Amino acid sequence: MCETKNYNLHNALGYQLSLTARMIEKRFEDRIKPLHVSRLQWCVLLACGVEKLRSPSDIAQFIGVDRTAISRALRQMEKNGFLNRESGKSDRRTTDVVLTEKGQDTLAAVNKIAQENSAHFLAKINEDDRHLLSSLMENLRHGEEQNVPGL
Repeated sequence: MCETKNYNLHNALGYQLSLTARMIEKRFEDRIKPLHVSRLQWCVLLACGVEKLRSPSDIAQFIGVDRTAISRALRQMEKNGFLNRESGKSDRRTTDVVLTEKGQDTLAAVNKIAQENSAHFLAKINEDDRHLLSSLMENLRHGEEQNVPGL
């Protein structure tokens, strides 16, 4: 009979990373909820407002989600007044995504919350450890597939 070594889930790297990421995400999501915007929708606002991306395909690629998820998000965001979808100027078959004033205001508000959320967690470790953590995360990602759906 083959003896199996016990696997300690709570000490596992993947579990520890996922748990920490989820805690950071949950704190952020709880704080943006009153603004009636999701984390994905904030990423769309960033893509359009900061990165100046206009096409749904470019936005999906920037965020790392598929076109179906972006189409759903854009439809809901347009309904909520965060953005407008317009026919492309040079090619009417394309769609240009443009933030409304409400979308721009929401982006600014959520960016402040994102910065505060990041500062909250970074305050728990010193600057040397921040650099070490960043370097370690980069090392773990090195050589791995970078296009991870659902981020």
